[in-house]
Amino acid sequence: MRLAPLSPELIAAFEKQTQAASHLGSPFTALLYRTIVEYGLPSSDTRTRMVRWEGDVTAAGDALPVRFCAALHELVLSGADADLAAVYPPNQAGLTTAALSRAVGHIVTRQDEFIANRLESPPQTNEIRRSSAVYAGLLHIAGRTGLPLRLSEIGASAGLNLLLDRFRHDLTHAVHGPADSTVRLKPDWRGMAPVSSNVSIAERRGCDLAPFDLSLSEHRTRLMSYVWADQADRLERLRAALAIAAGAPVTVDRSDALAWLETRLAAPQLGTAHVLYHTIAWQYLSKDARDRGREIIRAAGEKTTADTPLFRLGMEPDGHSPGALLQLEAWPSGETTALARVDFHGRWIEWR
Repeated sequence: MRLAPLSPELIAAFEKQTQAASHLGSPFTALLYRTIVEYGLPSSDTRTRMVRWEGDVTAAGDALPVRFCAALHELVLSGADADLAAVYPPNQAGLTTAALSRAVGHIVTRQDEFIANRLESPPQTNEIRRSSAVYAGLLHIAGRTGLPLRLSEIGASAGLNLLLDRFRHDLTHAVHGPADSTVRLKPDWRGMAPVSSNVSIAERRGCDLAPFDLSLSEHRTRLMSYVWADQADRLERLRAALAIAAGAPVTVDRSDALAWLETRLAAPQLGTAHVLYHTIAWQYLSKDARDRGREIIRAAGEKTTADTPLFRLGMEPDGHSPGALLQLEAWPSGETTALARVDFHGRWIEWR
């Protein structure tokens, strides 16, 4: 089987993802990315689409390496390819790039149509641990307003993080959420304690361009495929969250973010604090869409009162390290507050 190198842009994107996987504790994924950089891929529709991709192939754009590797993981999780599963966790001990390259080359040849089609789907990680940072933000908002919260999540994927009050959050200074929850989160907390208050959620709803239907096993498997294969703890948390969602489904509208925002923000509800939030999702909108989105949110904020406050809580990359910035915008005051820095996978929270 002859392999061909990828384009310089793709190689750079895979190399960047190699560093990210190593930093975020996934040596197998780092090895997989490094293997593709070193050996390339066989001639295939998959390789052709990747090399000719129109758009930003990096993690800041279309995240093409993530899409590709998620397609491979989905084939393993679904039991569609035993040969590939034989080199995937927990079977990766002693694995070399040469052996992994052979396995990847064969799977791309055998499953070319499937993998090529999966490249068209944006990544949807629905990382459960990020919900602890959002929950800390909700504690801050609830303590500030004393009002029930109305939640609106952009890029909600399967809607699992809309169920954050059903998870157990150990934030070092205090523990929040049901004592019997099967999703138990304990980020490495640094800094001051968040406000200790009662979070009461009056309503919750999300939007996504392609929301998962968790009643379908194929969609559940696909959601899990975006978790790195050697991170068993993340996979177990996701399975536990899926079990909670089965008994407490939430609504995730299939919608463009801007159209959804205009509808969602059109009618403030007296006596509730409306919290619009997003975690590693806003960055995937185009610059024009981000600009327009800010205008929509600001215009809605300017119409609020103390009885109909609006908050925008965002956990997004800001060009600084470490991690992402958790930032809060509030109306009617119009103030902006940097609440914390947060690990991209929610492993630690540095509260400010």
